[in-house]
Amino acid sequence: MPDRPRLLVVVPSDTAPPARLGEWLTAAGLELDERHLDAGDAVPADLADHDGLLVMGGPQSSLDDDATSGLAPVRALLARALADDAPILAICLGAQLVAQAGGGQVRVGAEGPEVGAALVARRDAAERDPLFAPVPLSPDVVQWHHDEISQLPPGATLLASSPQYVNQAFRVGRACYALQFHVETSPDVVRRWAESDPVGVAATPFDAGTVGERAAAVHPDIEEVWAPFAARFADLVRATRTTRV
Repeated sequence: MPDRPRLLVVVPSDTAPPARLGEWLTAAGLELDERHLDAGDAVPADLADHDGLLVMGGPQSSLDDDATSGLAPVRALLARALADDAPILAICLGAQLVAQAGGGQVRVGAEGPEVGAALVARRDAAERDPLFAPVPLSPDVVQWHHDEISQLPPGATLLASSPQYVNQAFRVGRACYALQFHVETSPDVVRRWAESDPVGVAATPFDAGTVGERAAAVHPDIEEVWAPFAARFADLVRATRTTRV
């Protein structure tokens, strides 16, 4: 086996790259194997050659027809990884695919898009979670989604909520973590999203430029909280790999 644990990284759209999260995970000792759907990269059927899985976001909807969205192989891989209790970290669209793969439900957001710099609130169960326990009670995040996770998978543990949408972060099994919000973005990524999503921006009280500026202002705080979170996920991947050797 390679010296560094290998993390399979599925990137549904190059508009939502791993960015800073990828840097944090690499710094924490993981080797990243990125598969970009925009480039036609194949998504494996299982994690036989990897020690964990990261699934990013994108403008696709998990409600879209699989032939149109190209997300069917990602959902199938997540279902297999969930069955194996493999380490998974899923962001935004990735979190919605986890919900579907685990038996939960996604729908068009009943309260409209949730967009821009925001706070989420840690739930009581997070106090007993090894990755979430050190997270502050109300950490900064970036929101950017039009759909919502309306029902968690059976047996999932809710870890964080927001006033607009309850199901913001959850764990399935021992090792799968799903975040509806973004922690990986750079200010430039968020500015591009604001420029390309007038419907999402219109759901806020701000124009696109202000949405980008407000997000840029919280990125240092996001890094302070979520870079250590990424390191704890890397520790989980490493520990799981050790038990498989």
